[in-house]
Amino acid sequence: MLIPHPLLGPRDAREFTYLGDARMLDRPDSNAADAEAAFCDYVFLRDNPAGVHRELWFHEQGDRSWLVVTRDTVTHEVLGAELARDVALARKGSGA
Repeated sequence: MLIPHPLLGPRDAREFTYLGDARMLDRPDSNAADAEAAFCDYVFLRDNPAGVHRELWFHEQGDRSWLVVTRDTVTHEVLGAELARDVALARKGSGA
């Protein structure tokens, strides 16, 4: 499986470590009234969808960047990849 690294071009998936759902970028507010329950859900509850899914991948054997990879979990087709920092900054800027 090739991952289209936004800076380095197509890279073999064996260079990366899969780290789970890209929603991990949306860390709960530790000062919120429901912080304990929110962190419990954040740490322990995961979706396991069949179909298109956004995932975190770490380029461990390369430039050590974090990517958000959009992949079809049924066919393993990689539909795109973005730098995780760009995704996080865009979410922060949009208030999402």
